[in-house]
Amino acid sequence: MQALAQGDLAGAGLSVAERALLEYVGKVTEAAYRTTHEDVQKLRDLGWKEPQIAEAVYITAMFAFFNRVADAFGIEPQNYLAMNQMTK
Repeated sequence: MQALAQGDLAGAGLSVAERALLEYVGKVTEAAYRTTHEDVQKLRDLGWKEPQIAEAVYITAMFAFFNRVADAFGIEPQNYLAMNQMTK
């Protein structure tokens, strides 16, 4: 979990399919217009189904939406990950 929180996909113990999906949603986050049919086909080839791929895109888009709304209203970060580490 800590590796994921730090953006370390290589150290997170993910399967090839999981890592590919997270790399894809990273691309969606950074530059959705650069995603290609080949990106999606790679996910299909690794066993992801259309509804799973679509849900990953929807969730990624919703996070981006909520972050932009929070930024626009000046809502301060809640630091949930840091608080979670303090309770352990």
